[in-house]
Amino acid sequence: METLTVFILCGGKSSRMQSEKGLVLFQEKPFIEHIIKAILPITENIKLITATKEYDYLPYEKIPDIVLDKGPLGGIFTALTYSENQFNLILSCDIPLISTGLLSELISKHNEEAEITIFASESRMHPLIGIYSKKVLPVIKSAIDNNDLKMMNLIANVPHQIIKIEESENFHLTNINSADELNDLNINLS
Repeated sequence: METLTVFILCGGKSSRMQSEKGLVLFQEKPFIEHIIKAILPITENIKLITATKEYDYLPYEKIPDIVLDKGPLGGIFTALTYSENQFNLILSCDIPLISTGLLSELISKHNEEAEITIFASESRMHPLIGIYSKKVLPVIKSAIDNNDLKMMNLIANVPHQIIKIEESENFHLTNINSADELNDLNINLS
């Protein structure tokens, strides 16, 4: 695959976490730093989709959402609008267990005919750990204009690829949305 840009979606109101999700501490480091550590062996071309100054300590470009309050779809729209590459790795900021190995698997198995490539097990899909083509921009724009913000609707409407994973692999792709989920994660790892 050609050069890849990685965009980490740091937006979101984080109403359940009660703080900026990407900066929640896990094993004494913010989530975002765990994610960046997994990305760096693949590329240093990392950009953060955020308007908050709280991420300014990180040496990566920050890009505010073009359209506000449109959830992950709005973040992906911003990322793809600013991207100079056809294919882009889109990650949410709340997946502290993501590994270089899983990201490498996603990239190596990606079929360039697919405009979106994501992981899925029998029980769940992971749309915010995916490869997104700039070709989906018009579809996302239309979805935002119609306030159809469901990620699964977007994926259903474009040529996509699902990389099957085992149920046990869901654990490493889990997004942590609340203090209770973070607590459960810490218990499961201890």
